[in-house]
Amino acid sequence: MSGTPVRVALVDDQTLVRQGIRSLLELAPDVEVVAEAEDGMAALAAVREHAPDVVLLDLRMPRHDGIWALEALRESGDDTPVLVLTTFDDDALVLRALRAGARGYLLKDVTLEQLTGAVRTLASGGTLVQPSITDRLLRAVRAGEPPAEEADDGPVVVQDLTERELEVLRLVAAGYSNREIAHALFLAEGTVKNHVSTVLLKLGARDRTRAVLRALHHGLLG
Repeated sequence: MSGTPVRVALVDDQTLVRQGIRSLLELAPDVEVVAEAEDGMAALAAVREHAPDVVLLDLRMPRHDGIWALEALRESGDDTPVLVLTTFDDDALVLRALRAGARGYLLKDVTLEQLTGAVRTLASGGTLVQPSITDRLLRAVRAGEPPAEEADDGPVVVQDLTERELEVLRLVAAGYSNREIAHALFLAEGTVKNHVSTVLLKLGARDRTRAVLRALHHGLLG
C-alpha cells in the first residue's frame, strides 16, 4: 500500500473519543480517517459506503455493540480487517471478539506509534494482539481456564511442530510481524513466512489470531 494512505473507519459511541482518535491518526501522513460511526449498525453502513482498509472498533456501545458488528460483518461476507480498540480488557470479551473475526485487539492506553503500527499491520494482511492481552490469556490457561477451541478449524497436530516452528509461534503470539521475527531469529523474511504458514497448517488454524488461541488452548506457549 506504498504511497496510498490507509483508509480507516472509526466506530465508538463517544463523540469526544472519536474526535480524539481522529486527531491523533491525522498526525500520521499515511493514515486517513474516511468515516465515523457511533454503533454497530452505523458501522455496517459506513463500511459499505466508504470501503475502508481497516475498521477501528469499540466493543462497549449501546444498541448494537462491537461483537454484534463483528458477527454481522462476518455473516455478510465482508472481510475488512477489524482492529478492536477499547478500554475494556475482560478476557472473555477478548476471546469473543477474536472468535467473531477481529484481526487485532488493543487497549486505548497504547501510544500513537503502536496504534498506527497496528493499523498498518492489519491493512497489509497481518494480525495483531497486544502482548499484555496474550499474557493474561496465558495466565488464564495456567489457572485451568483454557479458551475454548474453534469448532470450525481443523485438527491439531502438536507433535509435528519443530523447535523452530515453536519459536516462531511464540513470537507470533507476542505480536511480532514476519519482518520482526526474521530479525529476532536471524532468518530471511521469506523463510519466516513459510514457517508461519506451516504452523497455521499444523494447528489447523485459518489465521495467526486463531493459531495463538489454539496454541494457548493446547499449552504450547507455556
